[in-house]
Amino acid sequence: MQVEGFFGWLGHAIGSVIRFVVDLLSGFLGGIADAIDDFFAGMAQAIGINQSIFSFIFLALGLFLLYKGVCALTRKAFVAGVLWLLLGLMLLGWLIR
Repeated sequence: MQVEGFFGWLGHAIGSVIRFVVDLLSGFLGGIADAIDDFFAGMAQAIGINQSIFSFIFLALGLFLLYKGVCALTRKAFVAGVLWLLLGLMLLGWLIR
């Protein structure tokens, strides 16, 4: 492509730089997205759950319930701790195949 004049050359140069930056960021962010996707796929396969957003939300909720149960047991609230642990285990048991 033949560019005529100084401003034509300047526009072409700036456009090339912008295109290079966009391609660089696209490749970098695409690589991060692929890494995150592979991470969640591997974790879902290792745990034995489906790879969906709802499965990971329920997984986080189940882990949070287990955490609440352990915290309640450390505060010597045994009934509440056992209830939180049972709820967390029931949710995780339902989720995991």
